[in-house]
Amino acid sequence: MAIRRMKVHKEGTGLLLTLFSFLFVLNLVLYHSVGKSMFYFIFFASLLIFFLVLNFFRSPFRRYPFDSENLVISPADGTIVAIEEVDEPDFLCAACIQVSIFMSVFNVHANWFPVNGTVKRVSHHNGRFMAAYLPKSSTENERASVLITTNGGREILARQIAGAVARRIVTYAKEGESCHVDEHMGFIKFGSRVDVFIPTDSEVLVEIGQKVTGNQTPLARLSKRE
Repeated sequence: MAIRRMKVHKEGTGLLLTLFSFLFVLNLVLYHSVGKSMFYFIFFASLLIFFLVLNFFRSPFRRYPFDSENLVISPADGTIVAIEEVDEPDFLCAACIQVSIFMSVFNVHANWFPVNGTVKRVSHHNGRFMAAYLPKSSTENERASVLITTNGGREILARQIAGAVARRIVTYAKEGESCHVDEHMGFIKFGSRVDVFIPTDSEVLVEIGQKVTGNQTPLARLSKRE
């Protein structure tokens, strides 16, 4: 049986250390100043809070097990909330298929590159912090966009979107660098969303409401250019 490797993502190390120190001092003070029943209640509440945050920042080791060429792989864990044809005016400047993945606070929040290729453009946009599952969040929320040219010459856009709770988007992608589906594209802190924009002649392999796993679930198959 394969052993699943899990670690804490580097984006959460500082926060977890700070939270642990605060909760440790708080419980130490309360241990000497309140009754036992109150102390035990706060102690177990502290453990729950710490392990919830620890669970959020988990970073599983994953590798896509098959040939990923001409496939668009899910960049995030979550639920498919939208599959629709849209006009993307800022990067692709063309009609395309938008596949949107909503991540709850219980999902892994590391993001992977959806395709193999070269990062063509990276851009950050300031914006609002409305609920990430709303359609308008794709164009009005705080977001970071990564445009990738695949090895087959197709352009794919991945967009990290902040939510009502998420207040920080981290993007590791650098313009001009090669990328692979097994590499982390970035991280979004707390509930959020990732949109992937693909050519209209692609074969979509998922449906609305489906649960997907980052770096594991194929979203679409790209058609080969003649």
